[in-house]
Amino acid sequence: MDHTALLIKNVTVFLENTRIPNGSLVIEKGKISEIYQENEKPKRYPSQFKIIDGEGLYAVPGFIDGHIHGANGADVMDGTEEALDTIAEVLPKEGTTSFLATTITQAEEQIEQALRTVADYQPKENCAEIIGIHLEGPFIEESKKGAQPLEHISRPDSALFDKWQKLSNHMIKTITMAPELDPEGSFIRHLANQGVNISAGHTAIDFKGMKEAVSNGVKQVTHLCNAMTGIHHRDIGVVGAAFLLEEIRAELIADGIHVVPEMLEVIYQNMGSDRIILITDAMRAKCLHAGTYELGGQTVLVDEQRAVLEDGTLAGSILKMNHGVKQMLNIQDVCVEDVIKMTSTNPAKQLGVYDRKGSIAKGKDADILLIDENFTINYTLCRGKIAYKGDE
Repeated sequence: MDHTALLIKNVTVFLENTRIPNGSLVIEKGKISEIYQENEKPKRYPSQFKIIDGEGLYAVPGFIDGHIHGANGADVMDGTEEALDTIAEVLPKEGTTSFLATTITQAEEQIEQALRTVADYQPKENCAEIIGIHLEGPFIEESKKGAQPLEHISRPDSALFDKWQKLSNHMIKTITMAPELDPEGSFIRHLANQGVNISAGHTAIDFKGMKEAVSNGVKQVTHLCNAMTGIHHRDIGVVGAAFLLEEIRAELIADGIHVVPEMLEVIYQNMGSDRIILITDAMRAKCLHAGTYELGGQTVLVDEQRAVLEDGTLAGSILKMNHGVKQMLNIQDVCVEDVIKMTSTNPAKQLGVYDRKGSIAKGKDADILLIDENFTINYTLCRGKIAYKGDE
C-alpha cells in the first residue's frame, strides 16, 4: 500500500475563510491535492491509498512553533543532529508540525555549531519540519536578560550576523534583539532589507523608541510581557506598543505562568486573534519528569508546572502547544478559527511560508491535525505522513 496517498473523510474541514461540514481531503506526495465539499464523493482516488475515517472530527492546519529551544531531553544548542531528531520526533504529539530551532545567548562558537547543524539537517519523515532558525540573542539588553547568560551578551554587529546567516544557509528567519542597542537603526534596517523577521525582546526600550524601531523594520515582539517594559501610565512601553501598533504581531506563551490567565484575556481583548502568535519557548525538560536540567550552561529547576533558574527567574517553559491552545479557549469568544490564526496562519505569514503552510488549501503541505471540539489531538499529519495517532 502506498502510504503517501491518503483519503481523510467525514471531517469538518477548516479552510482559510470557511468550514466544510462532513468534507473530505485527498493527500498525495505530502500535499493536499483535493478538497471535497459536504458528502461529495471524490471524483478520483489515488491508485493505492489509505483511508482515515474522521468520524466527525475537525481537520485544522498543524501548529507552527516559532520559538522553541528543546524538548524530551534535547536542546538546539546541543548542536547535534540527534538533538534535532529528538525534538522533531516528539512535537507532533502536541500538534506541532513545523518549528523554528531556537538558539540562546552563548559563546560565538557554540552558536555557530548550532547554526551549522541546522543548516546541514535533513528532514525526517513522520516528524515536525524545521523551517528555520530563531536567533534569540546575543544582541539583547543586560537588565532584561531573563534566563539568557549575561557573559555572552553583545552589541548588534551586522558583519557577525551576515557571517551567521551564511553559516546557517540563510535559515535564520527570526532574530530577537533589543532595539535600543541600535539607536541609529542601521542594524535593524540591514536585517529588514534581507527579509528577516525582527522581534523586539529582552529589551528595556520605551514606547517612543519602539515606534521608531518599528518604522525601521521591527515586525514582532518576543514572548509578550516577559523580559520587556510593561504598561505604565506615563509610558506604555513595549506591551503598550504591541497593543497599539497594528504593524506588529506578538509571540505569547499561554501557559498561565509566564502570563497569568487574566492578562491573557487583556491581551486578547486588545490584539484579537489576527496579531497573536502562540509559542511554547519550551526547553529540554518538556515531556520529561520534574528534576534538574540545563539551559545555556545554567542549572534549571523543573517541577510539574514551570522551569526556573536557581534565583527563581523563569527559564523558558515546559509548555506543550495544545495545552497553550486550551488555555486560550478558556477566553470568552475564542473559537476554533481564532486558534487556527494564532497557531498556524499568523506564524506562517510572519515567517513568509504561507504559500505552503498555515492553512488547509489545495497544493499546500499536508500538515494537518484531526481534533475534537476541545482540541484533543487524534491524528497529526506531517507532510502527509501520520506522525502521531492519539490512542498510541
